Amino acid sequence: MTIKVLFFASLSEQLGQRQTELLWQAGQSVADVWRLSTQRDLPATTLLAARNQTYCDLQTLVADGDEIAFFPPVTGG
Repeated sequence: MTIKVLFFASLSEQLGQRQTELLWQAGQSVADVWRLSTQRDLPATTLLAARNQTYCDLQTLVADGDEIAFFPPVTGG
């Protein structure tokens, strides 16, 4: 009963990890996954998240076996 957590781009550099796994707990949200996997509060800037390769908000509940990915804000130019 685990959740795979991925960090992309500058987030992986800031956190010093590209991925980790957490034990799944009923009622856990994507925001909870961030806090547990990083030991940090949510950043003040926009944080993008995806559940099973589909963008989601931070209040989305996760299920056993889910893959949660976090991305920094996307900019273009």
